[in-house]
Amino acid sequence: MNNNVNYYRRIDLPAGDLHVFAHDDLYRAMGAKVLEMANNNLQIPNIRYMSYTPDAHVGVGTCIGTTAVWGMEAGFVSPSIVGSDIGCGMRVHLTNLQADDLQDVKLRRKLVKAIEKRIPVENHARGYFSDIRLEDVLRKGLHGLPGKYVPDMYTPRRATSLTHVECSRFRFDESELDRIPEPVWHRAHRQLGTLGNGNHFIEIQALSIHEENRRIAEQWGLRDGQVVVMIHSGSRSWGGAVNQHCGSQVAKTMSRLGMGTADPKLAYAPLDSEAGRTYANLMYSALNYAVANRHLMAFAVRDALRETFGSQAETSTLYDLMHNYACEEKHGEDSVLVHRKGTTRALPAGHSGNPEPYRETGHPALIPGSMGTASYLMVGAPEGLRNYHSICHGAGRVRSRNATKQLVTVDEFASSMRIGQEDEIVLNHRALESLIDESPQAYKDVDQIIDSVVQARLASVVAKCRPLAAVKGV
Repeated sequence: MNNNVNYYRRIDLPAGDLHVFAHDDLYRAMGAKVLEMANNNLQIPNIRYMSYTPDAHVGVGTCIGTTAVWGMEAGFVSPSIVGSDIGCGMRVHLTNLQADDLQDVKLRRKLVKAIEKRIPVENHARGYFSDIRLEDVLRKGLHGLPGKYVPDMYTPRRATSLTHVECSRFRFDESELDRIPEPVWHRAHRQLGTLGNGNHFIEIQALSIHEENRRIAEQWGLRDGQVVVMIHSGSRSWGGAVNQHCGSQVAKTMSRLGMGTADPKLAYAPLDSEAGRTYANLMYSALNYAVANRHLMAFAVRDALRETFGSQAETSTLYDLMHNYACEEKHGEDSVLVHRKGTTRALPAGHSGNPEPYRETGHPALIPGSMGTASYLMVGAPEGLRNYHSICHGAGRVRSRNATKQLVTVDEFASSMRIGQEDEIVLNHRALESLIDESPQAYKDVDQIIDSVVQARLASVVAKCRPLAAVKGV
């Protein structure tokens, strides 16, 4: 570690302590607003711990990049510290292809078109999985999908769909589903297997293994030059409906109990209140939706790869995880409710919370960059316990969407995507203007973010993922 640079600081705010894991330059660039928002969050009763990862930036009610913890007794749950897109997260699938197989830019364009045929990118488009019962997905997660969408279910020795995930099914009080009105069910059913807009994406990438973790990479089935598929999406309109339905109930509870902060958009309720219980249960249904939604898109990408490269093209799940959620976790002998809004759980080798296939190594932590920049596969370190095993969830925005549109030119965006070059990162949109607010220039330097996580001893890099093609929603 560089002794001249700080990668961790504890900040004494009026309402409590904030822990920040970021090197000096990233911390200074966060600005005063993130500290103001932290002080509001720390006013929620009985909070035990709060931190920012190096990609932290201003959000609604709570900064993206926040981890906040309460005990299960006398604890609180906060929709604001979960985020509006409940269950938003990452999925990576391995393929049996190598980067050389996609060297031809025309072939990359063909693959992108094949993906777009199967995964609607328009925000209100209908998905292609109308034969799935939404109620089964909400109640059972991946286990609620018909067998034909889980093709490895019948080959247990090679199966990864149900085992290589943070959680394949979240259990909850299913009677709470009756609170959501019928039109929401119809809309959410239409959106199964769809991407959504904003920062959501499907990206085709090529791996470069980090030598110090080559043994772990080999145990995960990774190899240099291997093509992988990275998917970033969440719970679509179902999660939005949960937030809308629970928002008024939480607000009434706060008013009745005389609770609140200077930020009227910061929502929270006692975990044992009716509003708290309702939100927690419906949140888990949205987590089930989110993991199934990413799975279905990966299923569609598998078909697109086979259309492009033939029936010999194969995929398998490396991992699926979330970065917008609240879950009960065991830390030592203590049960706590850990909120992560734009932070990723990264468990080390031997931790009991790892899925069985990753018990020996620690599970993959999936960290996207931005269009035109690298993404990373990481593994948690034992020292990450001090931050409840939370690390970054990506690069983190450095400027708003409107500011990006005003400051970044189409030519600058095109240059960062290598448009017209042999190593062009192929996009599904020919009009770059429609995506300029998601250009790499809108985000922090992901390499600096990763360096902060590594130097703070929260996690280490297993592989770097170079983008080859990207599918974005509008």
